[in-house]
Amino acid sequence: MALSTKDLDAAIAATRFGLGARPGEIATASSDPRGWLKAQIRKDGADRFQSNGQTAPQRIADLRDFQRERQQERRADAAQAGADGAQPGKDPRDPVKMAQRILREDTAGDFLARTQLGATTDAGFRERWALFWSNHFTVAAKNLQTATVVGPYENEAIRPHVFGPFVGLLMAVETHPAMLIYLDQVQSIGPDSQIATGFGRRSPLGGRIQPIANRKAGLNENLAREIMELHTVGVHGGYSQADVTEFARAMTGLSIAGPRDAVAPGTPIFRAIAHEPGARTVMGVRYEAGGREQVAAILSDLAAKPQTAAFICTKIARHFVADDPPPALVARLQRAWMNTGGDLGQVAQTLVEAPEAWDPKPRKFKTPYEFVVSSYRAAGLSPQAPPQVIPVLTGMGQKPFDPGSPKGWAEEADAWASPDGVIKRLQFAQAFTGAATQGRDPNDLARQALGGRMTAPTAAAIAKAESRPEGFALLLMSPEFQRR
Repeated sequence: MALSTKDLDAAIAATRFGLGARPGEIATASSDPRGWLKAQIRKDGADRFQSNGQTAPQRIADLRDFQRERQQERRADAAQAGADGAQPGKDPRDPVKMAQRILREDTAGDFLARTQLGATTDAGFRERWALFWSNHFTVAAKNLQTATVVGPYENEAIRPHVFGPFVGLLMAVETHPAMLIYLDQVQSIGPDSQIATGFGRRSPLGGRIQPIANRKAGLNENLAREIMELHTVGVHGGYSQADVTEFARAMTGLSIAGPRDAVAPGTPIFRAIAHEPGARTVMGVRYEAGGREQVAAILSDLAAKPQTAAFICTKIARHFVADDPPPALVARLQRAWMNTGGDLGQVAQTLVEAPEAWDPKPRKFKTPYEFVVSSYRAAGLSPQAPPQVIPVLTGMGQKPFDPGSPKGWAEEADAWASPDGVIKRLQFAQAFTGAATQGRDPNDLARQALGGRMTAPTAAAIAKAESRPEGFALLLMSPEFQRR
C-alpha cells in the first residue's frame, strides 16, 4: 500500500518539529499534521516542569544561608585548629556539606523533571520551541550559585513567554535573577554613580555612603555585550564597542536584593544609587537620562530591529530544519516577525506552514539530549531518577544545564556526530533496550517511532535481529532515528 503524504507528514511533525514520537502519536497527527502542530501554540506559553516548587529568590536565599553557614564553619575550624594545633576531622553529617548536597539535588531534580516532561508530553512541538529559547537565552550552571537558579529561571522567565511578543520574553530574561547573576550584572556599578562617589548621599542603614574606589567593583559589560551579540542583533548586527559600553552604563542599577533590602533576598531590584547618571546613545539612538525606563527603552528598540529578526529567524530555521537553513525559510520567518512586531506565536505558525520545513530528507542530527528523550518516547517510558540521564548526557558531552558558555549548545551535526559520540550512543542504546522493550515487538515499536520515515533497510535489519532488545537497539541507532 502506497504511503500517503499525510502519513509521511505526520512522522515529520512528530520527529522533526517534536521530540520524537511516542506510541500512537504519529497516528494521532496523521489526520491533520499541520493542524496538530498549530494546536500546540498557545498564548500562555509552554508547560512548566515540576520540581520542588521554589522560586529563584527562594533558591538564592537558601544558597546564601549555606554560604553563611560555611563561613561560620570555617571560622570555627580555624579557631579549633589554632587551639589544638591540628586541623579537626570532618563530620560526615556536617550540616554545611548536607546543605550543599541538598542544593545540588534541587538542580538535579529540576533537570529530571524537565526530561520527564520532554519524555511524556503530548505537545512535543511546544516543548521543543521552549527548549530552543532556553538555549538561545542560556544560563549555564557554571557553579553552585547559577546551578541553583537555572531551573526556576527557565520556568519563570522563558516558558511563560515563548509564544508572546519577543520583547516581553527579552525583558523577562534579561532582568531575571539568574541572568543577572550569570553574566555578572549584580556586580556592575556606574563609575559616576552615587554609590561610587558617595557624593551627598546617606546610607539607608545610617551614615554616609562610602565610595567604592577601593573595593572590587565597577562597570561590568558582560550582560550588555551578550544581549547584543547573542540575544538580539547578533555579532554582525552593526553595533560597536562604544555601544556595548553605553548600554552597560544604562544597565547599572539592575541587581538583586540582599539581606538588608526591604524585599526578599534574590528579588530583582533597581538600585538608583548604583546607576550611571546621564543620557546614553546606543546604535545611533539617544536615550534620555533615567533608570529602569532607560534600560527598557534600549531593550525594546533592540527587540524591534530587523537585525534581531534576521539573526534569530536564522537560528530558528537552523534548529528545526537544517544546519545550513534554506534562505526562503529564513525570509518567511523574518517577514512574519517584522509584520507582527515579533509575535513568536505567529512566527511558530509560519514555521509550521512553510513548505521548506516539510522536506522529507532529514538534515538535523540529534543532540544527546534529543536522542535520549526521543529514546524514552519511542519506548513510551520516562526516566525516574537523575542517574538515569545526568551521567549519560555528561558522558555524551552535553552536561545538564551546563553548555559551558553563554552561546548555548551547538546546533550543527559536527558538534555531535563524532566517532566517540556515536559509540556512547550505542552504549546507551544497548543498556536501555532491555528494560525498554519489556517483551514488546521491536518491529511495532519502530513503526510507531518512525512511521513513514522508516526505510526498507532499517525495517529489514530490525526484523532479522536475534532478540527483541537487539531489534530495539537497531532502531535507536538507525540513521532515521539519529536524524530528524
